Amino acid sequence: MRCPTCNKPAEWQDNPNRPFCSERCKLIDFGRWANEEYRVPVVEPAQSAEKEEISSGSDEE
Repeated sequence: MRCPTCNKPAEWQDNPNRPFCSERCKLIDFGRWANEEYRVPVVEPAQSAEKEEISSGSDEE
């Protein structure tokens, strides 16, 4: 497996920093998250459908 920071081969077995090859690469990645260089994509719900359900006022039971 390759290190996601430097792309060097990373030992998997008995590596406390996996998937990174070293603590340095692990901290670089952590810093990127802390600086908001990475973002988790968010899918916004369809708000128009929710508004239609609320505004119609029909309760189907």
